[in-house]
Amino acid sequence: MAEPAVNTAGGANQPPGLPAPAGTSKPVPAFNIDAFLSRAIDSLRRGDLGFAMGLTLIMVVLILPLPPWLLDVGLAFSITLAVLIMMTIVFIKRALEFNSFPVVLLIATLLRLALNLASVRLILAHGHEGTDAAGHVIQAFGTFIMGDNFVIGVIVFAILTIVNFMVITKGSTRIAEVTARFTLDAMPGKQMAIDADLSAGLIDEKDARRRREDLQKESDFFGAMDGASKFVRGDAVAGLIITAINVIGGMIIGMVQRGMTFSHAADTFTRLTVGDGLVTQIPAIIVSTAAGLMVSKGGLTETMDSALSTQFTRYPKAMGMSALLAGSLALLPGTPALPFLLLAAVTGGIAAFVSITTKQEEDKVAAQTASESQKNVPVAEEPISQAMKIDQVRLELGYGLLSLINNENHRLTDQIKSLRRALATDMGFVMPAVRIQDNMQLPANSYSVFIKEVEAGKGDLRPNMLLVMDPRGEEISLPGERTREPTFGLPALWIDPSNREEALFRGYTVVDPPTVITTHLTEVVRDNMSELLSYTETQKLMAELDKEQQKLVAEIVPAQISVAGIQRVLQNLLNERISVRDLPTILEGISEACAITRNVLLISEHVRSRLSRQLSDASVDDNGVIPLVSLSPEWEQEFADALVGTGEDRQLSMAPSRLQEFIAAVRQNFERFAMAGETPVLLTSPSVRPYVRSIIDRFRPMTVVMSQNEIHPKAKIRTIGQV
Repeated sequence: MAEPAVNTAGGANQPPGLPAPAGTSKPVPAFNIDAFLSRAIDSLRRGDLGFAMGLTLIMVVLILPLPPWLLDVGLAFSITLAVLIMMTIVFIKRALEFNSFPVVLLIATLLRLALNLASVRLILAHGHEGTDAAGHVIQAFGTFIMGDNFVIGVIVFAILTIVNFMVITKGSTRIAEVTARFTLDAMPGKQMAIDADLSAGLIDEKDARRRREDLQKESDFFGAMDGASKFVRGDAVAGLIITAINVIGGMIIGMVQRGMTFSHAADTFTRLTVGDGLVTQIPAIIVSTAAGLMVSKGGLTETMDSALSTQFTRYPKAMGMSALLAGSLALLPGTPALPFLLLAAVTGGIAAFVSITTKQEEDKVAAQTASESQKNVPVAEEPISQAMKIDQVRLELGYGLLSLINNENHRLTDQIKSLRRALATDMGFVMPAVRIQDNMQLPANSYSVFIKEVEAGKGDLRPNMLLVMDPRGEEISLPGERTREPTFGLPALWIDPSNREEALFRGYTVVDPPTVITTHLTEVVRDNMSELLSYTETQKLMAELDKEQQKLVAEIVPAQISVAGIQRVLQNLLNERISVRDLPTILEGISEACAITRNVLLISEHVRSRLSRQLSDASVDDNGVIPLVSLSPEWEQEFADALVGTGEDRQLSMAPSRLQEFIAAVRQNFERFAMAGETPVLLTSPSVRPYVRSIIDRFRPMTVVMSQNEIHPKAKIRTIGQV
């Protein structure tokens, strides 16, 4: 049996936990470079470790000297970082998108101070060796700016320093202070607005939390910017002090320790100091400008280029005026014309382009908005009050007659306006406005007249033809379409407009379609004037009386009679087509009658007697005589005996058979007189006149019924018959 192998290393068979025997050694693990690099890369990927290492390097620069080549790298990095900060601020939309800027500002300032300290160490220690003692970057800036004259470099450096210190950093500091103060002061109000929106249900809890966080970040950011701006200002002051130390200290060291002449020491150390100052001040100016842009960006919600281009081109008139001014400057004597003319042309072209583009966009947006509003806006429901509104007078036309409204030669609307004026002059009655509308349910060439939503007349027309009637009642011997005139039902003929002259030569009456409608509308309104005279119109008639007549109105209304009572009296007069234009006389008659009775019918009869001159004049024939047909004593007695009741409640109660006999007698007599060309007046006694009129109004409404009291004493009369 083989023996177990002996472990000379002293550990294979050694019990665990016991020390190794004397004379033996532990194995040393091999160094794994891949694992080390992996752990180092992972550590660098962690932002906190890399950030800490960067700050540590800056601290090392403050203590240990840097070789010139490493200083060149650091200065190049400083300039690049400053440009990166500036470009980032230019392209962000909101300040909170770069809320780490105060930290970046502090680090950039610390980096510049560390590099400045390192360059000072190199300048003072090795400046006597030449202008490249502090690295090639400082040498390049100093040589490029100063050239062969270090005075120019000093002046340029001084100007840059003054601009940075007096303008940029001072303004940025002030803006940061004001913005921070107003942001902090506005926080309670903004917080209350968020709570109010949340309570009103305009936002949910998630949106409220997000808005509160943004508000807190905004407050913290501008508060930090207020403090960080002090670093920028301190950096500018430190740059001035360091520059003075470099120049004075360098010259002392160069002349005392290195044996340099004054001019040589002044040129060398001034060149190095100016180069160092420029390398330091240029990033400082860039970062200071970026800080000013950041705190000035508070109200913007877009990138700076977009905001500036939008706002400068929003008012093309301003650019046009600028172009005009530049062109005017080009015309001044001794002024170089080319630059100003070029600027005028460019600015004017931009203004014209922007103006045209803006107009096109506005038209497009307006058209799109109108289209969307028509599509999206729901049709508003018509109010119930509008649906219940009644048209006093309405004319409905078929679609074939719509051309009559806009006919330039015979416009229907103009004739209706003339009709309203004529009615006001003849009857003292202001006709309500006529509503004209189309009705697709009507035949194409038909029309209808409505009084208070009730059809009161209709007819058919031929819109491109003329209506011919014979006043003698004979047959019309012209080619055309036979019909009946819609107003009075007389035989008529529709003819072609080319036959107009021949029809007039034969003595026919020729009217166009709009006149037919207007005539029909006139008769319908005259038949319904009593219904169209409303309470409001009665008030308006009395209010339009002369100032002298207002005393009469004030005396009788409401002491003797109400406005409604006057309305009833006027309606009774209009019902028999009696003009109410002489309203003062009517009111005087009402005042007289009210002293005796309150019965509207009796008051109306008394007013008629006061209007005897007007009534008599309206009833005369061509010879100035009133033709009369008197009511026989038998019928007078018959009507008087048929009145029942006492006082103001008297009513007519006649047997139907006797009424039929009376109607037949009146119709027979008046038709006979009409055939003879007479239009007589039926004369009755005052007591029975209203009752006789109420009977005749049902079958001969055009027949005038008057009492003896209504015949004016100076009127000429002629009795031609008796009923």
